[in-house]
Amino acid sequence: MPWLPFGVLVAVVVVAPFLGVLLTRTPRLALVLAVLSSVAVLGLTLSPDGDPSPGVACSVGLPYLAPTASESVGNVLLFVPVTFLVGLRSARPVSAILAGSALSVVIEAVQALVLGIGRACDTGDWVTNSIGAVVGGLLAAAALALARRRDRNAHADASAATGS
Repeated sequence: MPWLPFGVLVAVVVVAPFLGVLLTRTPRLALVLAVLSSVAVLGLTLSPDGDPSPGVACSVGLPYLAPTASESVGNVLLFVPVTFLVGLRSARPVSAILAGSALSVVIEAVQALVLGIGRACDTGDWVTNSIGAVVGGLLAAAALALARRRDRNAHADASAATGS
């Protein structure tokens, strides 16, 4: 099932802007979901996995990017919800993208420096996580634009109904 993560990513890209319009009406829910998705990212990336690392190290290289590269697409998907929700809640998608990329740097640094968790630091993970942050930020921007358009149309309809 190498295409499954890519299929999920496509579904997220199609559905997220419309879901985001609904979430702009419920900012508390967007905040709760942002916190929960952040906790999930931290849990998935920093929970102990395997034997402690023998020393501080970080694999340097670019990821393999293809629709069937499940691990890379999974790393992209990991950061889409966090950045999307933070971008919606803050109404600052660019800041959310920068924060998502910075969070990935912090995660990779912790994986390199905290030897006991048995995680591997990899610059390719940072690249794919940052791509996910960009996708999430762009989806938040699209949702915010759709919400503004909806509000303008609702305001125009209300003005027309009252004759002003």
